[in-house]
Amino acid sequence: MLDPIADMLTRIRNAQRAGHKTVSIPASKLKLAIAGVLEARGFIGGVSKQADGAHESIVIALKYSEVSPLKREPIIREIRRISKEGCRVYAKKGEIRKVKNGYGAAIISTSKGVMSGEDAYRQGLGGEYICEVW
Repeated sequence: MLDPIADMLTRIRNAQRAGHKTVSIPASKLKLAIAGVLEARGFIGGVSKQADGAHESIVIALKYSEVSPLKREPIIREIRRISKEGCRVYAKKGEIRKVKNGYGAAIISTSKGVMSGEDAYRQGLGGEYICEVW
């Protein structure tokens, strides 16, 4: 696997489209921090860490909105990787933009940890522009 963050985002995207309640991904500190930001911004229901012998995994509870009694739509409409393995993207404080006029969220890896673009802007921090969610 070349890009574990892109794999995490793809697993979340595919599980939401398939209508799953949870998705399990291999654990790492960065993935757990990204999932924590998604939970804090209300895009996912919850995050827990599970150990299966020598391997740890992160279990993410997905959220859906009820359109009708028979139909539900995923809260995450799109999740897109910005900074990739071959082309890292960095943003200064003034370059952090709103995603979908504030309805979405950017996830930035700063010197003070992984946080949403809004939080990084408020604290005057820049960093690696990991992904956008809306």
